[in-house]
Amino acid sequence: MAVDPPGVAESSNQLEKYDGFLRMQLDRFDRAILQALQHEGRIANSALAQRVNLSESATLRRVRSLEESGLIEGYTALVNQQKAGFPVNVFVNITLERQDENDLRKFEEAVRKIPEVMECYLMSGEYDYLIRAVVADVSDFERLHSKHLTRLPGVARVHSSFALRTVQKARELPIR
Repeated sequence: MAVDPPGVAESSNQLEKYDGFLRMQLDRFDRAILQALQHEGRIANSALAQRVNLSESATLRRVRSLEESGLIEGYTALVNQQKAGFPVNVFVNITLERQDENDLRKFEEAVRKIPEVMECYLMSGEYDYLIRAVVADVSDFERLHSKHLTRLPGVARVHSSFALRTVQKARELPIR
């Protein structure tokens, strides 16, 4: 059973300014907890406590503090994309007719309703949005393109690229 060093039972996570953004200030125990949970979200608290060298109660308090702060947003199962029937990643660049707030809002509300859209980013540069969609094959993408993407509010142009191979797909954020 780990004995907590003085002052480490409570998480020290506080907000600090980093390159103009607010980020959580984490001590070595918080970082170790986050790294372990990103790697193995279903780890038992007792095993987590042992791994980060804290007592179970201190570890649980810190995990709850990280959850309450919003740094840990939740826990989820990672589903194999290929085995689920969506082996193809398509990156879609969308250009809107206009970029006023109302048009952006309508587009974003509509794109959130398309289940094949895994990610959507408002971009700077040549295109307004970058979407990552998953599909079964080329004909499935043709359906997605004609029935959904081109019918999104305000779309002027759609440019699509198929990923040939996934080289890197990190699921764990670097913890500093």
